[in-house]
Amino acid sequence: MLSAFVSALRTLTVFSVPGRDTDSFSNTLFWFPVVGLLLGVLQALLGYAGHLSGWNELAAALVVFGGVILTRGMHLDGLADLSDGFWGGRTRESALRIMKDPNVGSFGSIALSMLLLLKWIAVLKLVEFGAFTFIAAGVLLARLMQVGLASLLPYARSEGGTAQAFVTGAGWMHILVALLLTLLFLFPLLHQDMLALLALLAAAIAAGGMTGLLSYKKIQGVTGDVLGAASELTELFVWISAALYLLLSGNG
Repeated sequence: MLSAFVSALRTLTVFSVPGRDTDSFSNTLFWFPVVGLLLGVLQALLGYAGHLSGWNELAAALVVFGGVILTRGMHLDGLADLSDGFWGGRTRESALRIMKDPNVGSFGSIALSMLLLLKWIAVLKLVEFGAFTFIAAGVLLARLMQVGLASLLPYARSEGGTAQAFVTGAGWMHILVALLLTLLFLFPLLHQDMLALLALLAAAIAAGGMTGLLSYKKIQGVTGDVLGAASELTELFVWISAALYLLLSGNG
């Protein structure tokens, strides 16, 4: 299982770690929440460091840009490809073809711009509240949604692709283990606030479910781009939900 952790780190982060890759990449899904927690804590620390300077706008930007750097922008690339393919392709085949094109089109550019702007706005409010652990929670839940979609939906490309090794062999056991780990990490991150936990879980499920349903309808499955897009949208939904929860509950 250590090799699966190594593969998960190499897949989801910019970190180059020593060790042998796993023979079964679906087993890396067990470790996605652990890697998500690591990324979330690092992004939260970047935000806290910026907050100490008294410049909250910079702190929020550090969180957002830190996520881009720590993941090599891989998930943002997935969102751009999905946007181009789903809105530019009229058929399943054309959507998959467009998604495979490395060039970013108009729909992808618009999606990226909107996502980054909305993330910055949501994170800025969380920084103002001092809710840095809620920032980490969003990154963690984003990786849980990746596990869920990879385990529940088939791989969409008949010719195979980068993410096929992760989807093949994934199932309910991966979801169960990832969910239990995520809840174990979330409880202290959210200060044992059950209402906050439910609110953030609902936001994550809404983002992941929406992405999964749209993907299944459009291409009858998932690809690496879909998993990346689901991750980005989940972070956004969770951060917005967290900011609204803190605002409405008066906990900010």
